[in-house]
Amino acid sequence: MSAATDGDLRDERILQTSPLRKLLARPELGSVVGALAVLVFFALAADGFLRAASLGTVLYASSTIGIMAVPVALLMIGGEFDLSAGVLVTSSALVSSMFSYQMTANTWVGVGVSLLVSLAIGAFNGFVLTRTRLPSFIVTLGTFLMLTGMNLGFTKLIDGTVSTKTIADMEGFPSAHAVFASTLTLGGVDVRVTVLWWFALVALGSWILLRTRAGNWIFAVGGNQDAARAVGVPVARTKIALYMGVAFGAWVSGQHLLFSFDAVQSGEGVGNELIYIIAAVIGGCLITGGYGSAVGSAIGALLFGMTSKGIVFAEWNPDWFKFFLGAMLLLATLLNAWVRKRAEATK
Repeated sequence: MSAATDGDLRDERILQTSPLRKLLARPELGSVVGALAVLVFFALAADGFLRAASLGTVLYASSTIGIMAVPVALLMIGGEFDLSAGVLVTSSALVSSMFSYQMTANTWVGVGVSLLVSLAIGAFNGFVLTRTRLPSFIVTLGTFLMLTGMNLGFTKLIDGTVSTKTIADMEGFPSAHAVFASTLTLGGVDVRVTVLWWFALVALGSWILLRTRAGNWIFAVGGNQDAARAVGVPVARTKIALYMGVAFGAWVSGQHLLFSFDAVQSGEGVGNELIYIIAAVIGGCLITGGYGSAVGSAIGALLFGMTSKGIVFAEWNPDWFKFFLGAMLLLATLLNAWVRKRAEATK
């Protein structure tokens, strides 16, 4: 082998393992830069933003979005949307509450029934999508409208009002509250249990995407489902599983909603599906699918939490929150596009 050829191969190996190249290829790079900028901004603009109690509040606000942002991100990597995710959270809470109260059962029975119903709704979304080949926008918009009507209709029919009866005095409530809505003290900081659920889902989502065959299927389906099908990827099963993953996240969030307040308002959740999608996009997920990460969705949710609570700590008019959220979405999308171009340029 000539010296020139050997040098070329050595240069190629160096290029392949370049830390800069690896960094630029990370989907969440743009959101990390944005999160650091927001952190510094509110640390300077809001007194007490970096206090332990304030950070606990920010983490809690982030976790309520992040629990759903993780499975929504995986679904978007797989090339699909779920516009029913927001109201499905409320549906999950309503099923758990009304089943427990009406059947005078242990609250854990209602929790279990709610899990089965939630997963069934997720499977329904995936099944209809894969069988009809309709766009996920249409399929899940239909589910969104049906769930919105069912939430209100069944609650009024069974309970006579737009909210459920309290289940705080029922058997099993204290233990369910501990699992879904308790507060822990870690290092002198009060941390809601939803933060632990959030971290666990981020770890699980990252493991699935990066360490399993299913993760390869998700990226393949989102990149080009026809090509993925041609090489043996179970496209239908993958998409159904992704929708069931969103349903599982909705179940966790729904149980937190129920066991935090003892009762549920049937009209809640409308519009939250857009927040979950925004968190995933800010975290690096592409609208077109095939690109993103679970960690990125967590950073997107953290950006949401820091912005929503930072405005409060800074004593600004909260009406400006949507403006900042929209600005972050546009800036993050532009930054993610730039990062991708830089990553492709280094290949």
